[in-house]
Amino acid sequence: MKSANYLKLLTLGCATAVLGLNLIATGARAVSADNIVYEAEYLILQQQMNGAWKQEDAVVEKKLAALRAKYGKPPNIIHIMWDDNSLGEVGVPLMNKVLGFDTPQINKMAAEGISFSRMYTEPACTPTRAAALTGRLSVRSGMFKVGFPPDGMGLATEEVTIAEVLSEVGYKTAFFGKGHQGDIEESYLNNQGFDYANFSLYNQFPSLTWQRELIVSGAIQGLFPEQQDRLYTIDKTFRPLGYVNQVEGRKGEPARVFTGTSILDYKKLLRTNQRQVINYIKDNAGKEDPFYIAYWPHVYDLARKPEDLTTSAGTWYAESLVQLDSDIGEVLETLKAQGIAENTLVIAMADNGPMHELAPMGPHDVIFKGGKGDYLEGGIRVPAFAWWPGTIEPNQTVGDIVAVHDLFTTFASLAGAMDEIPNDRVIDGIDQTALIVNGDGHSRRDYYHVYIGDILAASIKQQFKRVWLNDRPGLVGDAFHDLYKDPREDHGEMPPFLWAWAPFDHMKTRHETLIKKYPNRAPTHGTPYQGLKDLPAAAAALARTVPVP
Repeated sequence: MKSANYLKLLTLGCATAVLGLNLIATGARAVSADNIVYEAEYLILQQQMNGAWKQEDAVVEKKLAALRAKYGKPPNIIHIMWDDNSLGEVGVPLMNKVLGFDTPQINKMAAEGISFSRMYTEPACTPTRAAALTGRLSVRSGMFKVGFPPDGMGLATEEVTIAEVLSEVGYKTAFFGKGHQGDIEESYLNNQGFDYANFSLYNQFPSLTWQRELIVSGAIQGLFPEQQDRLYTIDKTFRPLGYVNQVEGRKGEPARVFTGTSILDYKKLLRTNQRQVINYIKDNAGKEDPFYIAYWPHVYDLARKPEDLTTSAGTWYAESLVQLDSDIGEVLETLKAQGIAENTLVIAMADNGPMHELAPMGPHDVIFKGGKGDYLEGGIRVPAFAWWPGTIEPNQTVGDIVAVHDLFTTFASLAGAMDEIPNDRVIDGIDQTALIVNGDGHSRRDYYHVYIGDILAASIKQQFKRVWLNDRPGLVGDAFHDLYKDPREDHGEMPPFLWAWAPFDHMKTRHETLIKKYPNRAPTHGTPYQGLKDLPAAAAALARTVPVP
């Protein structure tokens, strides 16, 4: 592991003492058997539920031990995550009819496993992906900004990813698709614990819209020479022409540019990543070591011919989700055909809510208000499903709160790698193995802090939400929502919830006090594209335009 992970030299007494300072106001005693530094709200729950949770964990562990004995290894893990989906857009046959496209494979996955009704992510793609990799709120790792080329930022070497944690206990690790963790060398995913990674430095938008063919349509404006002011343009380096995006690399080796940036390159990449995932499963199904796959497909393809539209909705967005549905179905069927489905956990989910700027041809508001970039439920509450035949009972709908950060700790727990989680920083992820195995009512979380960028915008506790933005000095505003009674957050209230004013204030204080003990990492800067083999001259020139603080 990277050097930061050796800071387990801290003693248990020291760590619990630090945590205890943050719980004085509640009277709770910090208890952390595995010495992980958790968010203060979790420690309050743990202190209250410790006995019951230990009993439940003993039963769960007995079941998982039987599986390990049967298969001779811990479970394989596949995490599928895509962009910008509303809760209800996939996995729900009724909503398929409402929206005019079908997702039969995801519907089947939901019928064979768990549908989560309260899976929370961060409001945008880079933050959510950093959260999934590190188990930490993105503000803690400095990864709260969505990057575009040339960015000159990225995930720091000192952050410890789930790929590194699982590698320490013998997992083979692979990444395919949209990484979006930056364009500096230390952020490349083959340098962040993955044995093999085929990953993007940014998102899909450059490949989808930064195309000369779209000049006349107005989908891209001002980028190309044909669009520049004919008389007064002086700076020829202002526009990010010559960027690279999709690269590949193996652990311990330099990465290389994998494909170009044309729309045809992008369309080919979508199918290439799917084939890579299927082949990886087949190649590793019979091997001794378990595997972890992060498959975060790019998914969306705007370049469609009219005759290729097959859905009643008749949009590129619907066609993209139909293809995603087919691809997920192929992954699950491959696991069954290889005889490893019953020893493989698959989590499939979106990374945040819909991008309103693409409406009405793109994502929809289905249930909740808000979208990408919002603290509203529509921005952070996403479709999510868990599938593990023989372990997860079918036809489950889970109403518990769960967060994308929890996958980090849950995967580590299932792999027997909890001792590899660093203890020199706050870990927001909670082990949700009991929820995966036992279903509804067995979450270890009843809270969530919502950041937009590096701003704490709202906090959720049970079914209640308090918005922190725009509070009046010294007086709370209409900042409270009961998410059962007001799921679209249309009617902020104050008087009925004055009882919650102080409890939410204390929740925020505990959170901010822990930040003082464990400060958030500043964004990590550097020169883009360093270390890439065969870097085109145009990309090298573009990289030189980026100032490094």
